Amino acid sequence: MVGSSAIVGWVENSGRGSIKQFLLQGYSPAEVVVNKGELQFTEVPPVVVYHKGAIYVAFQLKFALRLTRQQIILAKSDITPIQNRLPIHNDKRSITVEFSSGTVTHASANFEKLKRNHGILNVIGWGILLPCGAIVARYFKRLDPQWYYLHTSIQFVGFVIGLLGFAAGRYLYNKTHANFQVHRGIGIFVVLLSMLQVTAFFLRPEKQSKIRKYWNWYHHWVGRFALFFGAVNILLGVQFGGAGTVWKIGYGFLIAILLVTVIALEIFFRLKGSQKGDEAPVFQMNPIG
Repeated sequence: MVGSSAIVGWVENSGRGSIKQFLLQGYSPAEVVVNKGELQFTEVPPVVVYHKGAIYVAFQLKFALRLTRQQIILAKSDITPIQNRLPIHNDKRSITVEFSSGTVTHASANFEKLKRNHGILNVIGWGILLPCGAIVARYFKRLDPQWYYLHTSIQFVGFVIGLLGFAAGRYLYNKTHANFQVHRGIGIFVVLLSMLQVTAFFLRPEKQSKIRKYWNWYHHWVGRFALFFGAVNILLGVQFGGAGTVWKIGYGFLIAILLVTVIALEIFFRLKGSQKGDEAPVFQMNPIG
């Protein structure tokens, strides 16, 4: 987990045991720094023992405050580190230690599935449907009133799916207490912006109203911010969640398709000279009607 400290023990080919602390600054070997970290050993020396095909690691840590509950990730690799370069682990498990009762609980395998579903829902909602709904409102108003119903339908479905993804993320946080404060904070911010958009839709003034232009300004900019930060947060989620190369390439490809589509439609839109009066900007969230 990026930003965490890890205590790693292994046995050299010579039979000598080694145990060191690493600061996990990133996923590449160069970002895993040996003899760095936030954990402090006590005066009791750490020990690594190899016995009957198993490696046992024992150490004591001291903390400024008394711990009552702590999540710990256990990981292993079949490859011995060379020059303090940690290989990629091939298995891991998350446990939660209740120090007050002395009990240990194992995280369910369903958490990994839920984390994957959390990402899928958010990509579909915030990363695909909501931008597509905004594209409809920007470039297809000539299909009146079909564009309006298509836009509202896409935005509503996208918002609901994105909200389900957010709920899955909240559940994961409550169970694992993952320390991804930036990702979590942006997610809450995006949901609040989207709720403001939904509220604004029901409070939309008539076209003849004097305050309609202020509503349009508010609607456009809140929508732009929501979509922008939604896309940023998906990228952060892919990075922090250790989703792997497939997710990174896939979402990068999706962003590229959306950008190319918007650029092509914008060029066609301007060449046709169809911009008139009060029109929706790129990436608006809800209909102006």
